[in-house]
Amino acid sequence: MNSSPPGDTPGEGRYGEAFFRPERAGEAERIDFGALAYDDITMARLRALGAGPGWRCLDIGAGTGTVSRRLLGEAGVASVLAVDRDVRFLDARPAPGLRTLQADVTAPHFAPGTFQLVHARFVLMHLPGRDRLIGELGDLLTPGGLLVLSDAVDLTSERTPATPYTTAMRAMWQGLRATIGTDVSSVPSYPHLLRGAGLDHVAAEIHVPPLVPGSAISRFWADTWQRSREAMLSTGLLDDAGVDAAIRYLESDACAALSAGMLTAWGQKPQGATG
Repeated sequence: MNSSPPGDTPGEGRYGEAFFRPERAGEAERIDFGALAYDDITMARLRALGAGPGWRCLDIGAGTGTVSRRLLGEAGVASVLAVDRDVRFLDARPAPGLRTLQADVTAPHFAPGTFQLVHARFVLMHLPGRDRLIGELGDLLTPGGLLVLSDAVDLTSERTPATPYTTAMRAMWQGLRATIGTDVSSVPSYPHLLRGAGLDHVAAEIHVPPLVPGSAISRFWADTWQRSREAMLSTGLLDDAGVDAAIRYLESDACAALSAGMLTAWGQKPQGATG
């Protein structure tokens, strides 16, 4: 019997509608667990690419705004426009130089200006038409500007040992793809897509945080499974007891698995290029 809070109601929709609704209690905390797991890696990459004083930055799908605020506070950029379809978490944590825009990047004529840095993390994997979107995001760069994209890569495979964790991850990816369109299968192609969008100096890297009981990433996955439970159950790969067993496994010393990784790919708009 499941004694945990029920997941969101499944159905046709998008991220933040059928699942991971921002109005549901605890959603900001779930997002922040992901930030704790990945923000240091993201910031190290952005700063290594040169993000710093004078830069105008666009942070797409900014969530609770942790990367936006760190760009301002640590990298010292001039300004950050933080965009999300729901900006309640962003507006709750204002900072000097931070502007918010409630908008849908997939909408026609999304044109918030031009920027030295356009950054999107864990956004495109939930959206259709990535090829087109990457090209449109590249058009928002000033000459010499950088497009930096990060999304999840699934590291389970047919040969991955069967554990409560691997079963839950497979059910999550399959269930979310069927309900809200989340698809990580094309994420390894991002470098190719960036090159196809006309960007230069394309490169990529993968970071895999360790699954340690009590860690931010383990708590993120446990909370994510709770909130996507109905989508996971709809696959038939596991039942309520299986989800609960996977959450207990994450919190146990028996856990021996790879988290989904974060692939970050980037490219630079050629000098002299136009939108």
